[in-house]
Amino acid sequence: MNASAKMIGVVALGLTLSACTTARVGTDRLAEKDPLEGFNRTVWAVNRGADQIVVKPVTQVYRAVAPKPARDGVRNFFANVAEPFSFINNVLQGRVDRAMRNVGRFAVNTTAGIGGLFDHAGRVGIEPASEDFGQTLAAWGANGGPYLVLPLLGPSTLRDGVGTGVSQLADPYRVCLRECGLPHGVPLALTAAQVISVRDGLIETGADSFLESSLDPYAAARSAYLQRRRAEILNQESDVAATEAAAAADAEANPLGPDAGSAVDADAGIPGADAPSAADADAAAMPSEPARKPSDPAASEASKQPN
Repeated sequence: MNASAKMIGVVALGLTLSACTTARVGTDRLAEKDPLEGFNRTVWAVNRGADQIVVKPVTQVYRAVAPKPARDGVRNFFANVAEPFSFINNVLQGRVDRAMRNVGRFAVNTTAGIGGLFDHAGRVGIEPASEDFGQTLAAWGANGGPYLVLPLLGPSTLRDGVGTGVSQLADPYRVCLRECGLPHGVPLALTAAQVISVRDGLIETGADSFLESSLDPYAAARSAYLQRRRAEILNQESDVAATEAAAAADAEANPLGPDAGSAVDADAGIPGADAPSAADADAAAMPSEPARKPSDPAASEASKQPN
């Protein structure tokens, strides 16, 4: 069976499953408890060692020799080749509007953006709509399961780990790396370049400083990953304050109280009745009411209340 037939089969299966899509997205309560913390900390230490010895030094050389516009071009290229898989996942989630944005961005950036090196689509107002299969599973109601630190890949959950595996089989870009007859060594070089580009992005966003300033870098990375992932699943990743809003919405929908123990089965991957609905997600994404002026007595009284 050729590569295109395999991909069509995966998409057809996904479309069949998406017909049963639940209106409630999966939660990450079990991941927040981190029942595999001992194992995860061991893998975390190994990953950090590999990063300090190999990945970070190579990335620092890359940053020293490549100007920022060139590095941005590389990052744009890898974002562009991810658009087809984002399109597939948006279709599987029934988000046709976001899928059309993937089509638009891929068409504009591949042509006017010179193979994706420039984000011309962003300049004309076509915003990113990135999705992966882990997000699709969450949209179908699959809970995250336990938090996992994957060797070399870093923070994940059981659900997202499955999504990563599926992407290796169904992502058109990954399929092409294996099946398009590229010259020997090119697929490996592209994979290495992507790893370095991702690491460069982490340095650019201050991730290193964030971990170095944390009393427990492992716990800080876990919390940041789960909050960011929640925002991505609820499609709030473009809002600076969305991560906190998503975490607050999840905590409100799934309070850890006397009944928390009864949710263990749901956390293991079975959609729960108390998971936030799509409507809840939309409500969380709505802008909040403007703050009152300090001179307003109601605002002064509210400022005295604890956060």
